[in-house]
Amino acid sequence: MRDTSGTSPTSGPPVGRRPLRRGPLRRAPLRRALVAIGAVISLAAAAVSVARADAPAPPSGWTQVFLDDFNGAAGTGVSTANWQYSTGTSYPGGPANWGTGEIERMTNSTTNVSLDGNGNLRITPVRDSAGNWTSGRIETNRTDFQPPAGGKLRVEARLQVPNVTGAAALGYWPAFWMLGAPYRGNFQNWPGVGELDIMENTQGRNTIWGTMHCGTSPGGPCNETTGIGGTTTCAGTTCQAGFHTYRMEWDRSVSPEAIRFYVDGTNYHTVTANQVDATTWANATNHGFFVILNVAMGGAFPAAFGGGPDANTVSGRPMVVDYVQVLRSTTGGGDPTTPPPAGTRDAYSAIQAESYDSQSGTSTESTTDTGGGQNIGSLANGDWALYRGVDFGSTAATQFVGRVASGANAGVSGLVEVRLDSRTSTPIGSFSIGSTGGWQRWRTVPANISAVTGTHDVYLTFTSGQAQDFVNVNWFTFGH
Repeated sequence: MRDTSGTSPTSGPPVGRRPLRRGPLRRAPLRRALVAIGAVISLAAAAVSVARADAPAPPSGWTQVFLDDFNGAAGTGVSTANWQYSTGTSYPGGPANWGTGEIERMTNSTTNVSLDGNGNLRITPVRDSAGNWTSGRIETNRTDFQPPAGGKLRVEARLQVPNVTGAAALGYWPAFWMLGAPYRGNFQNWPGVGELDIMENTQGRNTIWGTMHCGTSPGGPCNETTGIGGTTTCAGTTCQAGFHTYRMEWDRSVSPEAIRFYVDGTNYHTVTANQVDATTWANATNHGFFVILNVAMGGAFPAAFGGGPDANTVSGRPMVVDYVQVLRSTTGGGDPTTPPPAGTRDAYSAIQAESYDSQSGTSTESTTDTGGGQNIGSLANGDWALYRGVDFGSTAATQFVGRVASGANAGVSGLVEVRLDSRTSTPIGSFSIGSTGGWQRWRTVPANISAVTGTHDVYLTFTSGQAQDFVNVNWFTFGH
């Protein structure tokens, strides 16, 4: 959820690519719509689940440094010991329309920001009889959230995005995100001071965006105003129909330093320090951050996916937040996943599948295979994992070997492919895999590959004619 960024794109990006934001953007005209407040309240109540769950206790090795469970009387505001309201249409002296082109006015009214008496916060956009929108934006008072040297930071919320889809959702833009502390009071130093979008959603889509913003805008090392982003969907219930847990883990216990994005415990996007130059990374991360919750209406992000709000947009559907918590680990504990190596990888030693530098669509889990540890799973058509700096030496590798398992249904199979330096390059080799009798029934499968020498980034890509998951991978290696 950008606070300062560039102009709106002339055409929307493909799904899965984050747009933009910045500066004064042209406001689309709003048609007036009569909405009775009573109808808004009843619609909101009907549209939102009230399920709640107290924030889980910190895992071993972690310390809780911030928590708001939003317990309080119905109709009251948030704790001002924890939060401050950002009101109006910009920060004082900051870019208009919050720098994003959104069209609502933020308020501290309990019509827009209130507790529901069931342990939840509701941030509710409301359209008045003149067609004007109000909504809510709150930010932590604290600006010191960052991992210790050699440790980790976890920022997590359990929430339900506004329960509205289709034409009725046009213009909705809920977000759970963070900005670098130097932005507070300056408002002109984005994106250099860093932004971490833990959860963004728009237009009632069952899609979540996780993004890091940094560097300069437009363009620059972080591809602004899009940023370095990834997407995933909400499994089980959609993002709109139920609560899900959204998490960012910033890990300084590994080299290169990594920032990982999760939905319901599944890591779907990772940004590492070696993806940008050292100065850009330092400027974006060598300071604390503050946390923001808001629901915007309109702006460049919704505009990239159909626009709005318009006369069809339904008023009064809140984002419902069960809790927000921040945890720190001084040792980097709490995540058994093998990190990427600091240097090159040896192509002829086992490369642990969970030690990827970046990925899309995968998850990690404990394995029962010999040696234990982790494997990557939930692998289906279009998923991929990247392993940087694999050294094949001067003698050509001609074989690829993967340790795989599959509990796929009968008739479901796919290809495990190897690609070099780009995930869209032609595969140098592949093997087909169907059910091995279970997701932890492991088998070593060889495949011939085109001769490879030198050092390359290796992509494992997964291709199938079916939509279902078809394989887990524990490790892989290469041979002559």
